[in-house]
Amino acid sequence: MHSAPTTALVLGAGLGTRLKTLTQRLPKPLLPVCNAPLITKSFSHLQTIGVERFVINTHWQAQAYQTAFPDASWNGLPLSFSHEFPEVLETAGGLKQAESLLPSDAPFWVYNGDIFTDLPLEKAWTAHVAAGNEVTLVLRSKDGPLQVSWDAASGRVLDLGRRLKPDLTPEFLFTGVYLVEPAFLKRIPSGIKLGVVPVFLDMIREKARLGAVVIDEGQWWDLGTREQILALHTALAGQGGAPWIAEGAGVKGDVELVGATAIGAGATIAEGCVLEDCLVWPGAAITPNSKLRRCIVTGNTLVSGAHSDADL
Repeated sequence: MHSAPTTALVLGAGLGTRLKTLTQRLPKPLLPVCNAPLITKSFSHLQTIGVERFVINTHWQAQAYQTAFPDASWNGLPLSFSHEFPEVLETAGGLKQAESLLPSDAPFWVYNGDIFTDLPLEKAWTAHVAAGNEVTLVLRSKDGPLQVSWDAASGRVLDLGRRLKPDLTPEFLFTGVYLVEPAFLKRIPSGIKLGVVPVFLDMIREKARLGAVVIDEGQWWDLGTREQILALHTALAGQGGAPWIAEGAGVKGDVELVGATAIGAGATIAEGCVLEDCLVWPGAAITPNSKLRRCIVTGNTLVSGAHSDADL
């Protein structure tokens, strides 16, 4: 039996088109969450279950990863990058592109780079080994669109998005986290743009070992919109620690920081400002007496006046 996986592919090549202003200069996995790049939350989560090495696929604003991790490491663990050019290859294509960086003789994790979660993933590894699966998807019965049909008795996935069995009502959310055996990569053609769902559907047709485990414990967030990013910070603020003020931030004594507000390193908040449920990225500057509510201020931006529900 394999030991628990020590490698994870964290998917970081998406375009982040829904976030518009926020992803003009940063790929989505590098957007700050409580003043740290989102992808580092993924690294931290995976490290708790034994991952010692990370592979990240890149495309949009790929150079930002070099800026964030100049020595290609995080917390003493190595990072390897698989760059997709000239176009993004989608999930399955990205997996195939990164094949040479992934284990050829041991399973590994795949983890969407635009989620925030603390799921107890040991449960998935136990189920994967017990069933002898080629791929094991981590599912939930809440927190988003229910797209997956799964049979608890057999442990097998029956359909995704009603593509094979339109009369079967999906009951589970696919979290974007899954375990993969190296044999799965042989199913993916090289050098083409391809999502992972069509490959999964082929496995279902072939009655291959595409399994799943349902984990409703813990929290899971998809961070595809600004509303979801703000909602996550509100939820985390409810657990304590807010406002989050990074080391090196300049905040005047009479500034009022309300609710789920985060001030990044090198950001400056001038006197008389009131910020409620705002995220201020590193290097941004807010001029005196500005009033911001539910705003996200991107890095190195100068903001003044009153703004509400805006990305600046």
